Amino acid sequence: MKDTETLRYQIAFSLMPGMKCSVATELFARYNSIDSIFRDPDILKKIAGKREGLSVKDVLKRADKEIEFMKVNKVRAYYYFNDDYPVRLKQCEDAPLILYGKGNLHLDGERMVAVVGMRKSTEYGRRFCDCLISDMADSGGYTVVSGLAYGIDVVSHTACLKYHVPTIGVLGHGLDNMYPSIHRSVAERMQKNGGLVCDYTSDSNIERRNFVARNRIIAGLSDATVVVQSAKKGGSLITAGLANSYNRDVFAVPGRFNDSCSEGCNLLIRDNKAALIEDLKDLERFMSWERKDVPKDAIQKDLFITFTPEEEKLHQVLFNKNLYIDQICVLTGLPVNLVSALLLDLEFKGVVISLPGKVYQWNELRQ
Repeated sequence: MKDTETLRYQIAFSLMPGMKCSVATELFARYNSIDSIFRDPDILKKIAGKREGLSVKDVLKRADKEIEFMKVNKVRAYYYFNDDYPVRLKQCEDAPLILYGKGNLHLDGERMVAVVGMRKSTEYGRRFCDCLISDMADSGGYTVVSGLAYGIDVVSHTACLKYHVPTIGVLGHGLDNMYPSIHRSVAERMQKNGGLVCDYTSDSNIERRNFVARNRIIAGLSDATVVVQSAKKGGSLITAGLANSYNRDVFAVPGRFNDSCSEGCNLLIRDNKAALIEDLKDLERFMSWERKDVPKDAIQKDLFITFTPEEEKLHQVLFNKNLYIDQICVLTGLPVNLVSALLLDLEFKGVVISLPGKVYQWNELRQ
């Protein structure tokens, strides 16, 4: 576990009313360290205005309680300003300031795919999930993200357990609980090859709005979101909308025109908010994830990193500059969805650095 005193301040900081990553970024621009923020006697007033019954002492006491829970239950915290915070999620404007995780988690996997859908799934949807995830196991490199809800969510997680594909469940409550409770055994098994994450402390109330809010984490952790089945309205469409707002790719499984379980998917495809998907090959072709067989004697460690023409454009505009993604798009003439994907790939290669506030910098040390 991280330095306890630092972690204490990080958790307490996240519990401040009105605290968001944008607010935190502004505060860190004025203070040298998180503990120096807490030495300011007017900190609550500066952050969220006067709120009766709340004090720095209160949030620090709550943070101490959470640290004890984390020690006992082997929970890890991912703080927005730390290097281990998930790279994809950090690109989202509404990312949580702190994320709690439990299990054998790799939140920056090679290929992160959200698989979501309606609670009242049919055999058609369940069979698609099984085939899709079976193919993922054969292809390799995939991690499936979902919400451990009834229907397509738990079907996807269960298929991952069956085919040994890493899977992450995003909860709408703290890690001291499980809703629905019937999925507790699945959640426990997931922790051997994946695990659970949330942005709620233990003892948090289970509220409907929290399950809507957690959809931003499902979409934010993922390169692509696959909607398997959905009615005209539902949580999976909210996740798809969030993924689109993050410039992530969305896919939908088509269904019969008069099937209420596929109405939402068909609308996504019709309105060009999702690409049609029938199997994993469609996903890999669209995402340029096709595997290429390389002779064993041709495998050699790269001594130098080579760039595509589009990546070289990013290099030219980022040289000796710190830029926002919108500025990069204007200077390169490239669409935002492509720039977002290129930046993520270059960040994994270590040649682009993501700074607080969605600012990017070229790492010349890797040249």
